[in-house]
Amino acid sequence: MYKSPLLLTAGDQSLLVQLGDSIELKTNMKVHGLIRAIELQSMEGVLDLIPGYSSVLINYDPLIIGEQELKERVNSIARKVRGGDLSPKRTIQIPTLYGGEYGIDLPEVSRHAGISEEEVISLHSEVSYTVYMIGFSPGFPYLGGMSDRIACPRLSTPRIEIPAGSVGIAESQTGVYPMASPGGWQLIGRTPINMFNPDKTPPSVLAAGDLVKFVPLDSEQEFLELAEMVSNGQYKVSVEELS
Repeated sequence: MYKSPLLLTAGDQSLLVQLGDSIELKTNMKVHGLIRAIELQSMEGVLDLIPGYSSVLINYDPLIIGEQELKERVNSIARKVRGGDLSPKRTIQIPTLYGGEYGIDLPEVSRHAGISEEEVISLHSEVSYTVYMIGFSPGFPYLGGMSDRIACPRLSTPRIEIPAGSVGIAESQTGVYPMASPGGWQLIGRTPINMFNPDKTPPSVLAAGDLVKFVPLDSEQEFLELAEMVSNGQYKVSVEELS
């Protein structure tokens, strides 16, 4: 994490605030702390705040606020925000069926890690992950905090289509495909939850800064029952609000 933020012009209506150059929890917490601090200022002319791993992209209206004024105000705010200032607002449980046809790459991840499939599942599901950011496709969460023991390279050739709800690993990260899409992550399981619904507000189940806990399902039958409940609108995602 940088001692001072880098404020970089990104076109004539955007400012990139770079807080570091690596993927680490402390820097990402400062990213979300900075966003909340800017939101509390209700700064006129600021249109959108987009978090990255270690940066915030600020889209603004130059007719309302000039670049230099924006830089000065953001720099002042950023210097007061520390990496540990942000506490997660909620924990969300994601029921997941690991292995088999739902996690076809679990054997490869197991082989690469040199441990059993059961140990991979245990290591993956025992952690509470932080949502670093949402990106790549609508609702796709990049999650930090996975054990290095189950880190695994991306596929050498991406698949044309990954089923919606697939839980994957890529290097030291894990995530959930919210919709069917191409992808190259190693698939270890699948959730029946609809992670992104454009007809809902907000459309994404997860938001940057959330904590996520994967809860292993015992059987395909349990997965199918939950999937039917989701389809019928009877399933409610388990959300624990944190004080």
